[in-house]
Amino acid sequence: MTKAENRAAARAYHQERMRQRDEEARARHVAADLTELGRLRHYLIFGRKDHRADREKLMNAIDDYVGEMTGDRTALHAKNHKCG
Repeated sequence: MTKAENRAAARAYHQERMRQRDEEARARHVAADLTELGRLRHYLIFGRKDHRADREKLMNAIDDYVGEMTGDRTALHAKNHKCG
């Protein structure tokens, strides 16, 4: 392997490793955001004593944002029921 080939291989390896690190960091950030949004959504459903119309707006906004992040708008919804 020549020096030029070695440098090109090292550069490609470095770029792939950086891409993997960025992907892992993004996954960690999304998981942390989902955890906090889940806590907020749970609070809106069960914790608030003042049930006004803004509750539904906030829950829809959270669901829309989760849908943008994960592609699944219902990612924070309870999935423990079976239909049919």
